[in-house]
Amino acid sequence: MKKLVKAAMILAALSAASTAFAAKKQKQVKIGAIQLVEHPALDASYKGFVDGLKELGYVEGQNVKIIYENAQGEQANCVTIADKLISQRCDLIFAIATPAAQAVANKTETIPVLVTAVTDPKTAGLVESNEMPGTNVTGTSDLTPCAAQIQLLKRLIPNAKTVGMLYCSSEENSRFQINLAKKECDRLGLKYVDATVSNTNEVQQVVQSLVGKVDAIYTPTDNMIASTMATVSLVTIPAKIPTIVGEDGMCQGGGLATYGINYYELGKQTAKMAVEVINGKKPASMPIQYLSTCDFTYNKDTVKALGIEIPADLLK
Repeated sequence: MKKLVKAAMILAALSAASTAFAAKKQKQVKIGAIQLVEHPALDASYKGFVDGLKELGYVEGQNVKIIYENAQGEQANCVTIADKLISQRCDLIFAIATPAAQAVANKTETIPVLVTAVTDPKTAGLVESNEMPGTNVTGTSDLTPCAAQIQLLKRLIPNAKTVGMLYCSSEENSRFQINLAKKECDRLGLKYVDATVSNTNEVQQVVQSLVGKVDAIYTPTDNMIASTMATVSLVTIPAKIPTIVGEDGMCQGGGLATYGINYYELGKQTAKMAVEVINGKKPASMPIQYLSTCDFTYNKDTVKALGIEIPADLLK
């Protein structure tokens, strides 16, 4: 009888342990996602993040719940969304683009924050250093080869003398990249003029003001310009002004060409870091990561409209 009781107790204990293990295994991770604005690059980052999580065993609706919010380009919305995600006690927050990341980082020092599409997290005030964040924030940078993009401009438009630098004056990412681009212009003997905007309503007028003053336009991975590239192209293409852009999505909007990163892959890379955080790793000790490869892309319709010839070696 004692043996039967003991066996029953062992079975009960094993059953309880099994149930506890199953409960732990099935615990749903809650991830808040905040995206600054809709445009191809940021959309691709989010898709890459979700697909990356899935590949690593975290499937939406099963063992992970993603609360996705889009700020529609408004900084005030970023702050409201940050408050909402924090109040919902997310296990981790995924922030896409610098203003979104800053809004979240300013609201919490305890919830892990994974960022992407942030050119320089250190300059943005998100981390103590990109090599050793030292905060609750880490993630991936979308730093593009700005110097190589200016070299591309010079190669595709060899007669260019003056370049219009088109960007949003309030975007830290953009100012950082523009400074790198200007250094390369100085090295190549190119003159440049700033063409800054503070809201989307100014884009067409500012671009129009460059007609007759510049031979080409350069715009970095600027969220405001990326979301209004169709407007930019309405001016530049009829005026025969080539535009070298920061990323592929801007080419889709009518930009001539770019030498840039793949935002979908950047999102997947961030997902890998997120899983490390979910499994207990601290963002403070996780260096900011970068993509190691860049791709040449161009818009065939724009090339045809502007009469630009793409060198054969770039098409390989």
